[in-house]
Amino acid sequence: MKKRTAMASRRDFFRKGLTGLVGIAIAPAMVSAEISAAEKAGKKQRKIERRTLGKTKLELPVVSMGVMNADNPDLVRAALDAGIGYLDTANYYQRGRNEEMIGGVLKGRPRDSFAIGTKVLGSPLDRKTGLYSKEATAEPFIEKFETSLKRLGLDHVEILFHHNVVRKGGALHEPYLTALQELKKQGKARFVGVSTHMNEPEVIRAAIESGVYDVVLTAYNFRQPHVTEVEKAIAEANEAGLGVIAMKTQAGVYWDSERQHPINMKAALKWALRNKNIHTAVPGFTTFEQMELDLSVMEDPELTPAEELDLKEDQRMGRAGLYCDHCAKCTGECPRGVEIPTLMRSYMYAYGYRNLAAAKETFELAGMTEVPCAECGTCLVKCTMGFDVKKRIGDIARIQNVADDFII
Repeated sequence: MKKRTAMASRRDFFRKGLTGLVGIAIAPAMVSAEISAAEKAGKKQRKIERRTLGKTKLELPVVSMGVMNADNPDLVRAALDAGIGYLDTANYYQRGRNEEMIGGVLKGRPRDSFAIGTKVLGSPLDRKTGLYSKEATAEPFIEKFETSLKRLGLDHVEILFHHNVVRKGGALHEPYLTALQELKKQGKARFVGVSTHMNEPEVIRAAIESGVYDVVLTAYNFRQPHVTEVEKAIAEANEAGLGVIAMKTQAGVYWDSERQHPINMKAALKWALRNKNIHTAVPGFTTFEQMELDLSVMEDPELTPAEELDLKEDQRMGRAGLYCDHCAKCTGECPRGVEIPTLMRSYMYAYGYRNLAAAKETFELAGMTEVPCAECGTCLVKCTMGFDVKKRIGDIARIQNVADDFII
């Protein structure tokens, strides 16, 4: 009976809007087309625009690769061959398989032909305050990073990030600062950084204040309501000599959960890179076609008036999109204190990126074991991005019923 119920839950989950988000058999013709595109990417002479990553002096192409959603080693090889020399991953992406896949690709490549950035989450973390407890010590952080090195098959990475920091106190948590400094001293990380999806200006300024961090990896896109403040903090980081890497530049990829209205990806990337204080961006392309599009930005970097208008068109039509700004105003409005920003991020991973593994991992970070919204008649939350919060939480909560071994 339990097995039958579980299967029914899975069918219901996909029937209601996530059909096709798990592993799909690829036709031989499609594989041939993908390989052909990869070969062309490797052979084509390209214009590669580079910027200096702050005081690290690393010269990186302005378009790098966020590997979180990718699981095709041939795509990563093609990216490296095409001149994308910096790969961004994390200790927990695809439950470690992402780093293992990258490690396989890197075997036999000259060490000076690529740069790697990986990220480690601190814990335990109070998700409501964004601060660490006294139990958040250096040893587990270091152990996770050592595991990352083994998976990657490397003795060092270019950048080790303290990942997903949301408050100044988190960025300045002494045990993690000590761990980062020690790993840098040992040569296992050439440089250290902090990444942030939320309260970005506060975290970026804390990174400057610390005197420890060399790099900041920050959410930055045309949809952020507080983008002016983010840009001010980015400029301050650049002035202080910190390298600045932009993520979430594609702002959720689609305007709608049905994936009928894609955001203009080329325009979104151009929009981010028009800011010269951004030294590189890490769009998470997952196909050869998407890679070609991102690479083409370096051939034609100027954001045209038509492209800028296109980025605003769907907003004018009232589409809310999938990108959550993580302003956290909703948490104060929810009588049950549900960690809505984390759930909205999970929703974006599932419906926008089609990455169920990342969606489930992020959902679990919210610590939900039930759906409290089911007991609320009317949702009191007024989302600044225009989301129907109750409906989206109900939709993404179905991911609880999908077994880990069912998600590829």
